[in-house]
Amino acid sequence: MRLEGKVALITGAAAALQGELMGIGGASAWLFVREGAKVVLCDINEEMGQNSAAQIRENGGDAEFVRLDVTSAKDWMDAIEQTVSTFGKLDIAVNNAGTGATFTLDETTEEIWDEQMNVHAKGTFLGTKYVVPEMRRAGGGSIVNVSSIMGMVGSSRSSAYSAAKGAVRVFTKSAAVQYAEENIRVNSVHPGFTLTPMTQKRFMITDILEERMTSVPMGRLGTSEEIASCILFLASDEASFVTGAELVVDGGFLAQ
Repeated sequence: MRLEGKVALITGAAAALQGELMGIGGASAWLFVREGAKVVLCDINEEMGQNSAAQIRENGGDAEFVRLDVTSAKDWMDAIEQTVSTFGKLDIAVNNAGTGATFTLDETTEEIWDEQMNVHAKGTFLGTKYVVPEMRRAGGGSIVNVSSIMGMVGSSRSSAYSAAKGAVRVFTKSAAVQYAEENIRVNSVHPGFTLTPMTQKRFMITDILEERMTSVPMGRLGTSEEIASCILFLASDEASFVTGAELVVDGGFLAQ
């Protein structure tokens, strides 16, 4: 019960149905409730999100779904208000919502660039800005921002995605320094090549899958559950002296 008594809000968490491939947010939601937390699943996919929250409740967990477009300040304020009115406080926020964009720089349009920056960088900014006041009231909290290994190294096929995830990485450090004295910790997780609903279609292409697995020293893709375990550590009091850190979970890719 590493999160006993905690209330957590997780974005990009609709894909949390047991028996189906879960996203990182969905796997985190299940792990959090197993560890004693009350969880609010947030996403733009309302039907799946409602079904996922219902399934968690059917299995004995405390979970609610709230529709949230992470690029909307109003949506953020509404989601936080609903979280606090339902569960009384907010201790943990996981900024996980994201989209992919596999384009070279030449192929990247202004619209693609703006979308990546809005969902990842702006979404994380808003998700930090608006949860902090509630964490102050709670006496502290933990914010975990899901970046990527592509936010730490260059990529020939994801210019906008890498730039946006790189923004999340450095923003996390700025927020960590700013809120450290208030007992609000801010850390980032950097998944490597991970099988999720967002990446599944791409990894079904044999050449791409083989290329990825060959490039990873451990010789395989990561799972959403493995990333969720690392998010759990940063969210929990076990990481009470950890802030501004970047936790790489990539099977050794960046060690090369």
